[in-house]
Amino acid sequence: MRSKKVILFTFFLFNFVIILAQSKGVITLEDVLLKVADNNYTIKISNEDFKAAKADFNQTSAILLPSISISHTGITTTNPLMVFGSKLNQEILTPEDFDPALLNNPKEIQNYATKIEVKQPILNVDGLLMRKAAKAKMNALNLSANRTKNYIKLEVTKAYMQLQVAYKAVQVLNKAKVAAIANKKVAENNFKQGYLQKADILSVDIHVTEVENQLLSAKSAVKNASDYLHFLMGEKTTTTLKPANNLEATIDTDIYDLTLSNTRDDIQAMQKSTDAYNYMYKASKNTYLPTLNAFGSYEMYDNHLFGTRAKGYVVGAQLSWNVFEGFKRIGKIQKGKATYDKAQISLEQYKNKSSLEFNKAKRQLKDAENKLKLTALAVKQSKEELRIRTNRFKQGLEKTSDLLITETKYLQKQLENLQTVFSYNYSKAYVKFLLN
Repeated sequence: MRSKKVILFTFFLFNFVIILAQSKGVITLEDVLLKVADNNYTIKISNEDFKAAKADFNQTSAILLPSISISHTGITTTNPLMVFGSKLNQEILTPEDFDPALLNNPKEIQNYATKIEVKQPILNVDGLLMRKAAKAKMNALNLSANRTKNYIKLEVTKAYMQLQVAYKAVQVLNKAKVAAIANKKVAENNFKQGYLQKADILSVDIHVTEVENQLLSAKSAVKNASDYLHFLMGEKTTTTLKPANNLEATIDTDIYDLTLSNTRDDIQAMQKSTDAYNYMYKASKNTYLPTLNAFGSYEMYDNHLFGTRAKGYVVGAQLSWNVFEGFKRIGKIQKGKATYDKAQISLEQYKNKSSLEFNKAKRQLKDAENKLKLTALAVKQSKEELRIRTNRFKQGLEKTSDLLITETKYLQKQLENLQTVFSYNYSKAYVKFLLN
C-alpha cells in the first residue's frame, strides 16, 4: 500500500514538474536573438522598405533596355479616308478604287492590323542620373535595414536584462518577505511577553504588507518583460519566459579607448541619401540636354482576323530637345540644389550629434561603473547592519522601528544594486551599438 502511495506521489510530482517547465520557458539571449532575426515585425518592415527601393531601381532599367509592345486592332468603317488607307495597307488597291464615286461613297471594309513596336533609348543623360539616384536610395535603405537590425538587437538585449532584473527582484523580495515574517513572529512573542506595544506590531504588519506588495509588482514586471520579449520575437504565446542565466556585471575597461567611426551603417545610409539628392540635382540640370531614342515597328494588315496578307516596317530615330518650359525647369533646379544642400548640412549635423551622443554614452558607462562599486559596498554594509540589529531585536535590545528601517534600507540597497547592474550592462551594450 505504501509503495502505491510513493508511485502516485512520484507520478503527480513528475506531472507538476512538466507543467511548471511548460509554463516557464527557459531561454537564452542567443535563442531570443535568433527568433527575433526571423520573426521581428520591425525588421520585416525594414526589409520590405528595401525591397520597394530595389523595385524602384529596377524600374529605371527602362532607361537602358528597349520597350516592346504587340497590338492587334480590328475596325469596320465606311469613312472614305480610312477605307482608302485600309485598302492601301492591305495591298488590295485597284484602279477602280480611284473612281470619285467610290472614293466619296465607299463600301464598308474590315481592316485588321497586327503591330510589333520597339523603342530603344540611346541618349538620356538626366534619366541615367535618376537611375544613379535610385541606386543610392536603395543602398541607403539597405544600410538602414542593417541599422534597424542592430537597434532591435539592442532592444532585445535590454528586454532580456529587464527580465533578469525582474526575476532577481522576485528572489530578493521573497527573501525579504521570509525575513519580515520571521521578525513578525519574534515581535508577536515579545508583544505577548509585554516587551512591545501594539503600535510596534502594527508597524511590523505594515512592513510585511509593503514587502508583499513590492513582491506582487516584481512578479508583474516578470510577466511584462516576458510578454515584451514574445512581441519582439513575433510570437503571440503567453508562456512566461525565464532567463537561462542571472544578471551579472562584467567590467570592460577597453571600451573607453574606442572611437566613433563614420563607417557606421546609419551614417553611411545618410551619406547615400545625400548622394541620391546630388544625382537628382544633377539630373534636373541635365534636362537642358536633348534626348535621342530609336524606334521601329513591323506591321501586318488583312481583312480577316489575325491575317498577315500585307506587311511593312518602319525604322527611325528621334532627337528631341525641350528648349523652354517657362520657369518650371529653373525652379526645379533651384529646388534640387536647396534639397541637396539641406541633405549635406543634415549629414554633418548627424555626424556631430552622433559623436556627442557617443561621448555622452561613454561617460554614462563610467558613472555606472563607479556606482556599481558603491552600491555593492552599500549592500554589504546594510546586510551587516541588519544582521546586528536582528540579533539585538531578538534579545529585546533593539527598537522595532529601527529594525524596520534597517530592513527597508537593506531591501532598497539590494534593489538599487540590481538596477545599477542593469544600467551598467545596458550602457555598455548601448556604447557598442553606437560603435556599430
